[in-house]
Amino acid sequence: MVTEKSTLKKRVRRASHWLRVLPVALYQGGGVAGLWRRAMRVYRASGWGGVKVAFDLLLRSGAALHALGYANWIQRYDTLDDDARLAIRRRISEMRNPPLISVVMPAYRPRSAWLREAIESVRSQIYPHWELCIADDASPTPETQAILKEFAERDHRIKVVLRPSNGHICAASNSALALAEGAWIALMDHDDLLAEHALFCIADEIVAHPDAQMIYSDEDKIDGNGKRSTPNFKPQWNVDLIRSMNYFSHLGAYRSELVRAVGGFRPGFEGSQDHDLVLRCFERVSPQQIRHIPRVLYHWRVHAESTADSGGAKPYAQRAGVRALEEHYLRIGVRARVEPTAFGYRTHYELPTPAPLVSLIIPTRNAAELVRQCIDSIQQKTTYPNYEIILVDNGSDDPAALAYFSGLAKQPNIRVMRDDREFNYSALNNAAVEMARGELIGLINNDIEILTPEWLDEMAGIVVQPGVGAVGASLWYPDKTLQHGGVVLGIGGVAGHAHKYLPRGGKGYYMRAVVAQSFSAVTAACLLVRKDVYEEVGGLDPVNLKIAFNDVDFCLRLREAGYRNVWTPYAQMFHYESATRGLDEAPEKKARFETELQYMRNRWLDVITDDPAYSLNLTLQSEDFSYAWPPRVPPFAAAGPSAPTRPS
Repeated sequence: MVTEKSTLKKRVRRASHWLRVLPVALYQGGGVAGLWRRAMRVYRASGWGGVKVAFDLLLRSGAALHALGYANWIQRYDTLDDDARLAIRRRISEMRNPPLISVVMPAYRPRSAWLREAIESVRSQIYPHWELCIADDASPTPETQAILKEFAERDHRIKVVLRPSNGHICAASNSALALAEGAWIALMDHDDLLAEHALFCIADEIVAHPDAQMIYSDEDKIDGNGKRSTPNFKPQWNVDLIRSMNYFSHLGAYRSELVRAVGGFRPGFEGSQDHDLVLRCFERVSPQQIRHIPRVLYHWRVHAESTADSGGAKPYAQRAGVRALEEHYLRIGVRARVEPTAFGYRTHYELPTPAPLVSLIIPTRNAAELVRQCIDSIQQKTTYPNYEIILVDNGSDDPAALAYFSGLAKQPNIRVMRDDREFNYSALNNAAVEMARGELIGLINNDIEILTPEWLDEMAGIVVQPGVGAVGASLWYPDKTLQHGGVVLGIGGVAGHAHKYLPRGGKGYYMRAVVAQSFSAVTAACLLVRKDVYEEVGGLDPVNLKIAFNDVDFCLRLREAGYRNVWTPYAQMFHYESATRGLDEAPEKKARFETELQYMRNRWLDVITDDPAYSLNLTLQSEDFSYAWPPRVPPFAAAGPSAPTRPS
């Protein structure tokens, strides 16, 4: 009887779980039709067994668990218990030189209750070595000054300056900064909240990385009732993303000497004063000196006037952001123009004069109509003035295709290279690069169709910038769902495509599907790279990665050599996804894939388990930036605050 009851309970729990997660699976799959299309893609590649595995992963993924809600995630993974607090206090006691952190808070006409809560969140810090420096910017209500004086009298760590006249947020922030005596400053708004362990995490990072100059954490939003929502789980330092939006934001901490060296906050940049500060500071430090803490340490208050609620609430902020970015480029000697968008900022990099020759390499076997569509779209739509096309004919035997290729070879900017070896994507491209005349190399699949005429101008403008390795494009399935928005490491065991199947018009996770940014890798279905850089790292790997993952491996070797890889949403095209390759259902093809998969795991294990362009708090079970259940950040009682854990 007990066994029957236990079995019944399990069935009820299982049914309840399905009722919760199935709607989420349908939503993530694009409805019944979208989920069916995904299932058919998997079936064609891996059969019904693959469909079962994929659906099981979807149901167990963060997308499905997301149905449980952020509040449940907070309760499970972002709430300190007594053991965690004890572990934190123990680590504080072991610090030889705990840094003094000055929390800088400009204040102007705050709601009294929220101001009190903000101050109390600092006073409630587990880490005791702090001071709170508040500058009131001549608030018209006497109650604000009374509250500040009250707290200053109650706690000697709270310093207050009352400005005689209103100077706006930059002047007020500088007044608060003038009070700071700590080696580090942390920026806080007058109505936001710090997590109780926030300043400890900052201090712990400083102690662990004494050369650090800038530190930032994850953040979420909090409403007037104290309900938290929409966590922003951020990547590690990402120079192209910071130029697209101020993701650094909260909780941001800086070495005090650095902030004073750049002149503090600049009047005239109100609304984007923090973004301007980040840009001026990072110009003076190395990327390794900018640290990210993958924990939610800051709760940004949502109300009608706040940018947490609506970026449109302060239109002057965007204008200031454009100025901040354009002056940033001027200081570092990069010729660029900045355009505001609905999602952040777009940088238009100026091309050299004359524009460098780009060699577009397109491997194919037969597939005359696909190749015709690809080349016609390039020739008819591309605005870039200087390119050649190298068509790599890999053993074509279709008379129609051979006739078409022969005609192409007569065009002045097209060459046809015959290569009859067994299909080896890496070797075919490497051979074509050797004969390419271009300073820039474009790897292009034969199943690409150009959508945006300025695609090559956009990609070439980025790839010629200092420090850039490969540049990838935004690729769409014919059903107008996203195929490629950058490569995320670790998904599927090695790598997956960011925001895959996102409907066109979707913004993605925190706008990351619609702004330019660095990724660890981009797909070679449309990839641009300088020829000298391609050759420097040895091109694609024709020995270990003949078919799969060669582009990911190539990008990781670029990163290993000190380059960064960039994805742009402003170069768009349809991708019909390997329409001429056929299915990998043959036993020898499946064996080859498994061999290449294992090679990647062995070669890049440490990298694919902690992608710097992703977050340890986001899932590796799907490509939609859902929460990780559990996150790969260890609990405080188990390990250091930032050390990653290996996925199970």
